[in-house]
Amino acid sequence: MSNKPAALPHIKVLDLSRVLAGPWCTQILADLGADVVKIERPGSGDDTRHWGPPFLKDAEGHDTEHAAYYTCANRNKRSITVDIAKPEGQALIRQLAEQSDVLVENFKVGGLAHYGLDYASLKQVNPKLIYCSVTGFGQDGPYAERAGYDLMVQAMSGMMSITGRPDEVPGGGPQRVGVALTDLFTGVYAATAILAALEVRHRTGEGQHIDMSLLDVGMAILANQAGGFLNTGQVPQRQGNSHPSLVPYQDMPTKDGAMLLAIGNDGQFARFCEVAGHPALAQDARYATNPQRVAHREELVPQLMAITRTRTTAEWINALEHKAVPCGPINDIAQAFADAQVRSRALAIEQPRSEPAVAAEGVPAIRSVASPLRLSATPPVLRRAAPTLGEHTDEVLAELGLDAARIAALRSAGIV
Repeated sequence: MSNKPAALPHIKVLDLSRVLAGPWCTQILADLGADVVKIERPGSGDDTRHWGPPFLKDAEGHDTEHAAYYTCANRNKRSITVDIAKPEGQALIRQLAEQSDVLVENFKVGGLAHYGLDYASLKQVNPKLIYCSVTGFGQDGPYAERAGYDLMVQAMSGMMSITGRPDEVPGGGPQRVGVALTDLFTGVYAATAILAALEVRHRTGEGQHIDMSLLDVGMAILANQAGGFLNTGQVPQRQGNSHPSLVPYQDMPTKDGAMLLAIGNDGQFARFCEVAGHPALAQDARYATNPQRVAHREELVPQLMAITRTRTTAEWINALEHKAVPCGPINDIAQAFADAQVRSRALAIEQPRSEPAVAAEGVPAIRSVASPLRLSATPPVLRRAAPTLGEHTDEVLAELGLDAARIAALRSAGIV
């Protein structure tokens, strides 16, 4: 994204994670310039390489056998294949860990201890190592040994209980968020924790273990809904696209579809009413303040819907944005990427692939969403597209000091 120096070019990350939470974390670090070496299983690799459709398309536009899912969380990394179930593979991981600043893994609790690749073991090899474990439920507690997945945590944390329409409304019932929200937030929190641990290491010279739990994160991102419950004892309920504490703050019907109206204060409501041609609504004691609007939601919202149906979505947006009243279209993803602001910010990027990658998979380029981190002096970098399975095995092993004959022997034995 820039020719400026990256923020973390001096940081080496060993990525033993797969699927989404761990890879999302390490992609953030990779975008910031860290050298991320992704360890994958020989022959199959990360599970998400096979999670399709949709599949990547070749130069002629035909589907390949390679899932697009993998590409969303693995750019800027180098992929090598190592069988960690074999002693020789474990030895390679120990060598890599000795030279790394950070290790990220998402095996079940105790899973890597069987191979001597847990934090206690690798700390003996590299006391400066920052070792981040990502699990469903954390390293302790009654659920520690359970496998954990995003959908399960969305259900257990209460997220699904506040997502969707009320039971009595057609289509009502608990719903998951449209992306793996807890996985993604866990990746972001993990990257934040790693950066904090690196700062501590600057002062102490010591690494540490980071225990990231999807359930912990799922509970944390309940945010105001959790705060409301913990301080009042009132259990939040599903209410579709409306907001528990703000009115109007929801989707509203228009002449040709719907728009999103997000009024956050009384001044915005007064300006909306003025533009709508109904200034008296903002002067009505029932609606003049937000707490009153929330209390009289059932009376007010139908009146507003009758008003918003009189103009098209574009007409409302054009009229309201000049009055600093937050509103916008309800886009599908294609419309979102076609949006003028999204295009101006260059949020859709394309990375050409290496010749070996094109030869192996037939896919000439990978498209993804740009990093949202905008640092003025050390912005994110684009170095390589999501790698093919084991694309950098020889390169990384050569950096460890293995010659071509030794690498060939390891490959022949199924170690790499």
